[in-house]
Amino acid sequence: MNGSCESRAGQLSPFDYMSQRMQDVTGDGGVLKEVLRPGSGSVIPSTASVSVHYSAYSEYTDRPFDSNVQRDVPRFMKLGRDITLLGMELAIRTMRKCEFARFLFKPMYAFGSMGCPPRIPENATVMFEIEILHFLDTLESDEYFGLSQEEQIIYPLAKLLKVASTERGFGNYFFQKQRYEDAKDQYKKALSVFAHRQEADEVQKQQVQSSKLLLYLNLSLISLKLNAPGRALVYGERALQIESKNPKALFRCGQACMLMLEYDRSKNFLLRAQKLEPFNPDVNSALVKLDSCYREWNLKEKEMCSKMFAAWEPAAVKD
Repeated sequence: MNGSCESRAGQLSPFDYMSQRMQDVTGDGGVLKEVLRPGSGSVIPSTASVSVHYSAYSEYTDRPFDSNVQRDVPRFMKLGRDITLLGMELAIRTMRKCEFARFLFKPMYAFGSMGCPPRIPENATVMFEIEILHFLDTLESDEYFGLSQEEQIIYPLAKLLKVASTERGFGNYFFQKQRYEDAKDQYKKALSVFAHRQEADEVQKQQVQSSKLLLYLNLSLISLKLNAPGRALVYGERALQIESKNPKALFRCGQACMLMLEYDRSKNFLLRAQKLEPFNPDVNSALVKLDSCYREWNLKEKEMCSKMFAAWEPAAVKD
């Protein structure tokens, strides 16, 4: 970025030269954009929470004065609340999932006439490179969790299901990033929205049960990842109370029992899962592993019994 470039208009600074190929986002030249990698899906709504990687540069410098790219999983920021830089807020609202773009922010959209010495001079235009990692529209979630318990109880079911889905979406994202504790917290938060609900309508009851089933399956899996097989079994059995022939629930209960050395129970769960999905490689592999664990356990039991009986043998009587 050091140096300058010539044009017919004369000497241009690096940012001036860059701006010639950029799109005017705000209409007043205050925020300019260049897409480096297109995203997918719809534009991020103003009610979303977003996770981004960004690096910010002053002109004539190669090193960012601010960056979070070293963080594998940056925190989610709520648009309209958590982002203090106006230019960054407006920039993100033009982007899509997985998009990577470069922006120039004029002082009025960045750090103003005062700048932020010594890193950012007065009246400085700054460049931001922003990558959208993930976002979720949290309109209903923000609304719901701002209500009193009495108001939550009568919250419309359609919107409540959206709240549960949104919080589960956060959990799935953290799970993919192997942030298992964070994922567990989000799944439990999603489940909590049903704690005080009593739907009278059968169709609505089924909708709630379907949502809870997914969350119990998620919590069972995350408990296995966190080496908590007892909790995994509890959540798996709750899923089976909703759907007794759910192969995922049976499989996870089988895995949990195997880790708890309850091999007979494990075999029962896994065989039921296999009956439903005979060609499921995970279930079949678990049954092979269970057989190996069971044989090894039997050998250890026999060895221990042999040692115990040997210790109890009376000493030979001498004449």
